[in-house]
Amino acid sequence: MSRTYKATGINLKTQALGESDKIVTILTKEFGLIRAVAPGARKHNSSLGGRIGIFVVNELLISQGKSLGNATPTLDKITQAQTIKTYPGLTKDLGKLAASQYLAEIVLCQALSELPQTELYDLLDEHLQRLEALPKSQGFAVVAHLAHGVFQFLALAGLTPQVQVCCLTQLPVTPDWTNPNWQVGFSVPTGGIISLEAWKSLRSEREKGKREDGEIRKKSSPNPQSPSYETVIHQQDLPTISNRLNAKELFMLQYLSQTEIMQIEAASDYGWLSIEQILRQYIQYHLDRPIRSATLIDSYFAANHDAIV
Repeated sequence: MSRTYKATGINLKTQALGESDKIVTILTKEFGLIRAVAPGARKHNSSLGGRIGIFVVNELLISQGKSLGNATPTLDKITQAQTIKTYPGLTKDLGKLAASQYLAEIVLCQALSELPQTELYDLLDEHLQRLEALPKSQGFAVVAHLAHGVFQFLALAGLTPQVQVCCLTQLPVTPDWTNPNWQVGFSVPTGGIISLEAWKSLRSEREKGKREDGEIRKKSSPNPQSPSYETVIHQQDLPTISNRLNAKELFMLQYLSQTEIMQIEAASDYGWLSIEQILRQYIQYHLDRPIRSATLIDSYFAANHDAIV
């Protein structure tokens, strides 16, 4: 007889199986990410049908899949599901739904299987609650809360971008509100913000070093085609500037770790779109895969503002 176990989980993904079943991917507190079959869930009279919807939270009784000799074990099977929470407001608003699916994609990449994932579960549950509670009229608040959620998931994974100090100089970077043309760079591969002054200085030093190295090679080698091994010059790599932020955008990025930032013009400030784009590039770089739901964010807000890249 196969073993059964109990778990509390949030449904993140479903797919059809056969004529009447579904496979549900669930984030559980107790066992992390699990995939289980919901038998007969596609039938009209199924008791599981309404309980396996996206972002429905259930208390589950699951039967462990049997091992078929040396073959791959069969999937676990949901035998009972008692719904304890739903988020109907997410499915009624395209922006909220897109943001929720966006966060779910990150969780699917970060979550581990067969290990407790309490922190990840609680963080996702918290942000789903925040998104659902937003007034429908505050469209850009969805992007603000999405950016906040992405930042916190990065922090939980130990991938927080460096946004307080320059990655080159390790000196604090403060927005210059007095200069309307002031900007700071953000480098996805380097992992955070970069003073453009420091970056330009490094570029100049590198170009100077290349010229000097070329002169040394010419003097030390009578044959210009043969390399010189007498002098080796070690130079710091010039980081790629992925984005440029103005003072307000840097301010937003620096304070994303604080809940209070959500109250600063979140309902109408299109600057959040730029912040989301930066964090999207950053997390896609680390996950090594695109966030598919991000295209819904783009299409939804492009209809309301022409500033989306």
